[in-house]
Amino acid sequence: QVQLVESGGGLVQAGESLRLSCAASGLAFSNYRMGWFRQPPGKEREFVAHISGSGSSTYYTDSVKGRFTISRDNTKNTVYLQMNSLKPEDTAVYYCAARFGGPTITASEYKYWGQGTQVTVSS
Repeated sequence: QVQLVESGGGLVQAGESLRLSCAASGLAFSNYRMGWFRQPPGKEREFVAHISGSGSSTYYTDSVKGRFTISRDNTKNTVYLQMNSLKPEDTAVYYCAARFGGPTITASEYKYWGQGTQVTVSS
């Protein structure tokens, strides 16, 4: 079956960096658009970034543009989220998700989800 496993979360101070990884198995990885979403405490899940199957196309929510970079290594079936200049408002559980289809920021249109990894940014 399909599994997405996130790692790399943790507790950092504002201004520091983290790199999240999401290892996928059980699917033809390069055929899937991958997305990162996050759920801040007490709030709904929100879109962060997505990347096409080939890695040639990416899209970010405005609040992370210039600070976060999504990338993928199809030889390792892994998608990454490099997060720089972290802010306290980036604190959330971060999820990766997979979609067989075109670009979308709507969570319900992603079929497969990981279990999430906690990112906490202290001020």
